[in-house]
Amino acid sequence: MDDRRPDGFPKAAFPADNHAADEAKEDGILIESRNSAMTALLETVQRAAAGDSTILLTGESGTGKDVLARQIHRWSPRRHRPFVVINCGTLSEPLLENEMFGHVRGTSTGAADDKPERLEAGGGTMLFDEIADLSTSLQAKFLCFVQDRSLASNRALSVDVRVVAASNRNLEAEVAAGRFRKDLYYRLNVITFTLPPLRERTQDIMFFADWMLKEISNTVGRRELCIAPDAAEALTNYRWPGNIRELHNALLRAAALARSETITLADLPDSIRYPVSSMSVPGAHGIRLKDFEREHIIRVLADSPTLGKAAATLGINVTTLWRKRRHYGIT
Repeated sequence: MDDRRPDGFPKAAFPADNHAADEAKEDGILIESRNSAMTALLETVQRAAAGDSTILLTGESGTGKDVLARQIHRWSPRRHRPFVVINCGTLSEPLLENEMFGHVRGTSTGAADDKPERLEAGGGTMLFDEIADLSTSLQAKFLCFVQDRSLASNRALSVDVRVVAASNRNLEAEVAAGRFRKDLYYRLNVITFTLPPLRERTQDIMFFADWMLKEISNTVGRRELCIAPDAAEALTNYRWPGNIRELHNALLRAAALARSETITLADLPDSIRYPVSSMSVPGAHGIRLKDFEREHIIRVLADSPTLGKAAATLGINVTTLWRKRRHYGIT
């Protein structure tokens, strides 16, 4: 009997509980591809998911590393156990350490009750997102956990959990710069998958866009929207520095502004309608990379109502956006 779904994924990969089923539906086709290289990568990931090795996911922000991590969990024998995410880039060091390793009542200010370690994930999978943002001291503690699956607060307590780490930075470069421990990198670099950026998967742009618009139409309560040919051409030709996340945000904006059921070129953000690569730049060598980035940030800021929205479109966090604004002198 065929145990595969129509989209090619094993039926058993998707747990029966409602929460996991809702997450699988939400991810939808984002773990599919019309690009041959990406399809081959997904097939290899599925084979790796069946084991229990540590997996490292790398790639630019917005390429779907968190989505793929959830899918690895669904493809794994641990799929009926918890899937826990710790974002190493959004928490302060004390709070992150507390999330990872917990505390005992009275051991620190505000520790009124015992807080169990999040690393006790009950035989499930833990995604450590933006692992490069771990401080040096936390890297040392995390190394102990990755090596022997024991907790810093209790070495005698063994933890049954699979580790998936993700980073939008080049960890080899971080090691070379002294910002990331070499021994931790080697412990994480058991099986590594690098997700290609959306600009290298042009076959997927309209594939994703059509699906996203159906979901967006349902969410905003509009009749099903479609994309005009000129808008489709602009979407396909755009470089998508924010990748899949930026595509989704651009379509959300277009759906909110569209005057009819057809999204036209005028409904798209200026950064897509007037890409920097089409600008006339003096000089024989064209535009410099830093000028490209500065101009793109300015355009996204102009199209975004808040810094948070702009950061999401760019595929970075607000702190990073603040630093880049200061670096480029953007008010």
